[in-house]
Amino acid sequence: MITDIRLSLLMDQFPTETALIRETAHRVSSATTKAGLLDILAKEMGHYSIFDLQLIGGRLNNEIRKLPSPYREAIRPYFIEQLFGMHHALLLMSRSVKSCPVSGPLRDPVAFGDFCGIIPEGCFSRDDQSERNPYLRNPKMRLFYYLVSAFTMFVLDQPGHPVGMPFPGGFKVEQRGNDYFCLIRDKEKEVCYSICNFCPAKQAEDTAPV
Repeated sequence: MITDIRLSLLMDQFPTETALIRETAHRVSSATTKAGLLDILAKEMGHYSIFDLQLIGGRLNNEIRKLPSPYREAIRPYFIEQLFGMHHALLLMSRSVKSCPVSGPLRDPVAFGDFCGIIPEGCFSRDDQSERNPYLRNPKMRLFYYLVSAFTMFVLDQPGHPVGMPFPGGFKVEQRGNDYFCLIRDKEKEVCYSICNFCPAKQAEDTAPV
């Protein structure tokens, strides 16, 4: 995470990207229903080309490679599901909304508004200057992450991280009946731009995994 001053300077260096991301966040924030949000997100995803998706996949693979084994192998399918599985589900649902409708208001309008509010700064919150490929420093790549997360958490009402996703220490995101539980849910509160702060999962008991 970078400092507020560094964040402000980065956003000043990319005025066009900053403006576009702010406009996107504003459009997303205008949704009041699940169906409305789904429609907006599907249109925003239309701005991502196959080349963009390949770059996002490349960056994801680079991040996964940095993790130690065997955790790297265990978490890989969950990261892929979190981004590309949900991206596919979003597009599929938007194209077949008559046969697979979503209805009703957003589960937590206040949390949704706060979530949209962090998107612009969140897209610049990582210091990527050491990244050799300039395309991977593009904040549009991180915007994709927030858009997918909006679909997962506010259209599907599912955790931002997939059920079963393992965390260091042996803990996992769990589903118990209609409720979701995550051990790190409340431990991310100090990370301003973390999606965990808006996740529908409840805080799990801090006990040793079985």
